[in-house]
Amino acid sequence: MNASVLTLEADLSREDHAADTLRLLDAYSADPMGDGHPLSDAARRDLIPGLRQHPTTHVFLAYADGEAVGLAICFLGFSTFAARRLLYIMDYFVQPAHRGRGIGKRLMDTITARARELGCCRLTLEVQENNHHARHIYTAAGFEQAVYVPEAGGALCMHKPL
Repeated sequence: MNASVLTLEADLSREDHAADTLRLLDAYSADPMGDGHPLSDAARRDLIPGLRQHPTTHVFLAYADGEAVGLAICFLGFSTFAARRLLYIMDYFVQPAHRGRGIGKRLMDTITARARELGCCRLTLEVQENNHHARHIYTAAGFEQAVYVPEAGGALCMHKPL
């Protein structure tokens, strides 16, 4: 990697961190491995106030040569079986032009370190089945499909739109 890379936990009260978060999430939303289209006007308007209001929000940014190029939006959760916190990675994105440079690994290392500081027992995330690039990054970082009891099979992520 030739670029100078900085990863940090964002302070969404800072205008630059808030703007970088919104810009990167909009790019992720438009990505085929995101939502496939840009954020709605309502989401753009409500995102930063909503993240700031949500009590378990942790946002991480990656900068290459001063430009925001990576984003992770995470939320603290709780593992009932372990009786400890966990950190859920809701959104994880590196700008396509900056992929393959180790930025995603650096971002994941920063998230992992913060989760340890918070006393979390694990990190969790969802990934599109065909997002092979992201799955490679996650596997290299130690992620695997959750299997709690082998006879029950692996865990599946499901959702119910409301």
